[in-house]
Amino acid sequence: MKIVSWNCNGALRKKFQLLSTLEADICVIQECEDPKQTPVQKYKDWCKNYLWIGNNKSRGIGIFAKQDVYLELMTLDSGRLESFLPCLVNNSFFLLAVWTREANSPTFKYIGQMWKYLQQNKSHFSNQDTVIIGDFNSNSCWDAWDRWWNHSDVVRELEDLGIVSLYHAQTGEEQGKEKQPTFYMYRKPEKPYHIDYAFIKYCSWIPPSLLGGGKEQARGAG
Repeated sequence: MKIVSWNCNGALRKKFQLLSTLEADICVIQECEDPKQTPVQKYKDWCKNYLWIGNNKSRGIGIFAKQDVYLELMTLDSGRLESFLPCLVNNSFFLLAVWTREANSPTFKYIGQMWKYLQQNKSHFSNQDTVIIGDFNSNSCWDAWDRWWNHSDVVRELEDLGIVSLYHAQTGEEQGKEKQPTFYMYRKPEKPYHIDYAFIKYCSWIPPSLLGGGKEQARGAG
């Protein structure tokens, strides 16, 4: 199964055709509009099998799947945290789509939102095969010395649950020292950052070759 994540920066109704070349089974899209509230029929036709949440009809997070993929929305506690979309895929594995945001929080912004979500639902993550994927708006290069919910803290807690980053497992690169950016701040090439991640449960369904021969070599996501 092929899963793709993309922050489309709005107006997915004008861009969704770009995804067809990727031939993905599931697309996790951040900053997309609610298919139910769009006037664009072609976008509605494309969104035949999906889940979507958002406080703004024009900017939410969606999971869009092929017709033969079964998506079941799960009721996990999000409270006022933003934005997390959990579902069960084909009655087989847990998929959490992520778009961390400031969420009007003076303290727990971005990765702090993920840290809180993990604390509230940790038992769920440890009980089944899991994929966590999306725009985390975070990197360990922004860790603050006086916080216990830094990016690196979230990565360690996930590793304790057997959930590791595919990007770092494949490349062997350390968190915060990624060579491949996923985001250019203000669209400037001189401001590259790696802020998008795909974490996956370390289990028998991950080929050992993908993890470089061992869990201890798999240090993160992306």
